[in-house]
Amino acid sequence: MLYQAYQSQCDVMAPWQEAARQFARAWRFLGLKEPGGLRRLAAAAEVFAQLRLSHERPPFGLDRIGHEAWAVEEEVMDRTPFATLLRFRKPGAPEGQPRMLVAAPLSGHFATLLRDTLRTLLQDHEVWVTDWHNARDVRLADGPFGLDDYVQHLVRFLRVMGPGGHAMAVCQPCVPLLAAVALMAEDGDPAQPRTMTLMAGPVDTRINPTEVNKLANSKPMAWFEEKLICRVPLRYPGGMRRVYPGFLQLTAFMSMNPERHSQAFQGLYEALVAGEMDKAEATRNFYEEYFAVNDLPAEFYLETVERVFQTCDLARGVMQVAGRTVQPAAIRRTALFTVEGERDDICALGQTVAAHDLCSSLRAHLKTHHIQTGVGHYGVFSGRRWQQQIYPRVRELVHQHHEA
Repeated sequence: MLYQAYQSQCDVMAPWQEAARQFARAWRFLGLKEPGGLRRLAAAAEVFAQLRLSHERPPFGLDRIGHEAWAVEEEVMDRTPFATLLRFRKPGAPEGQPRMLVAAPLSGHFATLLRDTLRTLLQDHEVWVTDWHNARDVRLADGPFGLDDYVQHLVRFLRVMGPGGHAMAVCQPCVPLLAAVALMAEDGDPAQPRTMTLMAGPVDTRINPTEVNKLANSKPMAWFEEKLICRVPLRYPGGMRRVYPGFLQLTAFMSMNPERHSQAFQGLYEALVAGEMDKAEATRNFYEEYFAVNDLPAEFYLETVERVFQTCDLARGVMQVAGRTVQPAAIRRTALFTVEGERDDICALGQTVAAHDLCSSLRAHLKTHHIQTGVGHYGVFSGRRWQQQIYPRVRELVHQHHEA
């Protein structure tokens, strides 16, 4: 009923928001400069139109990369009902650049949220990414998708990418990536990556708990299933599939910093009234991406809450995938790099570096940790400090262990 109520509200608001969008576009097209009431009305109309969620993945928009302005082409390398493995090709770029698989979060947004991460990596790497599908568009007949399935997708995708590659996880997928590499190491899989970069991920949420961790432990699993799991309306391909709706996850994210978002929209309105279009465009682009929401399969969401945040299975050495116990100590060849943000209020200091203790068989020279000062969660993988201070260390690690 909750999803249906949300959909009904969207259906009612959609024509009004589209009308507001068209009015604002017409105002910009005409180039009117009158600073009075009409201009303020156009600015208010644009802000109102911006307060609209999308359930479609935005384009990656990675057109030209690097000083040589290489063109970027998207190539589908593998596909399942729940994900597409995308490769970003750069025709004309030097041959033999390291291949990097980026495990994107499945946490209410699309992989395009990592656009800045991918764009930066593409300067020196051939980048592959897990492009997770919106669960409301996945047919019920395609079956469930749980935490084990995420791990097995990573193993599959690393094998498709082939031996000699590298892997990076941003936030939530740090746990499944570490599990996938551990299973591959135990099997002696030739496709196990040469390096593994874990960025701001909940490897051990018992350490320095954040409000997110406390919330996950504040209720029994029955509460999460009863209150947060909905069935997709029949109008969509995944009709009747049980999901954790992206709009609920977005609401949770925004409730953590309501004043910041309110100020951002106030700033958008003021920039539009003042004619500061570059400033307005930056805010508009951010929220168009932020408001593109991705529904999560219910199994994956519930298992992540329970096994990652409540019982901390990986950190306690009891995580199982398809009946196999995950043993990070099996990792002996994959160099480990962990990154944490000083001000991260989602994955706090200590939670990601815990991977070093779990990978007990790795020699000291294969383990590196970096705390980035002055950044919160998103600053670890996007923005100036990611580009200028964190990425150079990732690049150095990868190229140190890369073999053409």
